[in-house]
Amino acid sequence: MATGKNINIKLKIWRQKNAKDKGKIVDYKLDNVSTDSSFLEMLDQLNEQLINQQQEPVAFDHDCREGICGMCSLYINGRAHGPDTGTTTCQLHMRKFNDGDTIFIEPWRSKAFPVVKDLVVDRSAFDRIQQAGGFVSVNTSGRTIDANATPIPKEDADKAFMAAACIGCGACVASCKNGSAMLFVGAKVSQYALLPQGKVEATQRVLNMVRQMDEEGFGNCTNTGACEVECPKGISLENIARMNREYLVASLK
Repeated sequence: MATGKNINIKLKIWRQKNAKDKGKIVDYKLDNVSTDSSFLEMLDQLNEQLINQQQEPVAFDHDCREGICGMCSLYINGRAHGPDTGTTTCQLHMRKFNDGDTIFIEPWRSKAFPVVKDLVVDRSAFDRIQQAGGFVSVNTSGRTIDANATPIPKEDADKAFMAAACIGCGACVASCKNGSAMLFVGAKVSQYALLPQGKVEATQRVLNMVRQMDEEGFGNCTNTGACEVECPKGISLENIARMNREYLVASLK
């Protein structure tokens, strides 16, 4: 079995003390990076080096490191989550880079995602959109019906499952020239709109979520398609079309 090798790289990382700080790109040199390590492990190695040099470590978001939570969102060499397709930053490995490479690392750029510190941005706008309508009310009176007992056409179940795969990382927003969140909102609307459990609140759900999306300052969709290309979970543009149909029907009621 082939084993990894070590490479030396140059890093250009966005450093910003807080939301009010102007921020700037700072250069770093990092040697002996294993190509078997993940991108976040490389950042861990850099921070260990900075701490040993009594410098401030780079702040970046991370949690599960398994491509599920969406926390590790970074702009790497001009692409959301880096050069690999269908991959989150934590699943990106250093074998995608070569010895001597210069790697640019920046936070998401969007009015609705203000920088908190360095590479960390505030994505609570997504939480507020979800809270506005991305849920199903459940009867807990003791007469609840098992969801598995409700017959659903397989095609609808599959589409709902694919929409629910959205991890809310924000790559769609960061990749969109308009800073649109319509792929995210479309996915969250679709996963309920396709299921009978979501029909009861369908009207208010889409109206409330779209209204909250607009209030948060996200841009509108112009069908460029960059969001679908850069989405690590391959969320389809069909979800935006479905959301638009749901919104139109709800607006006419």
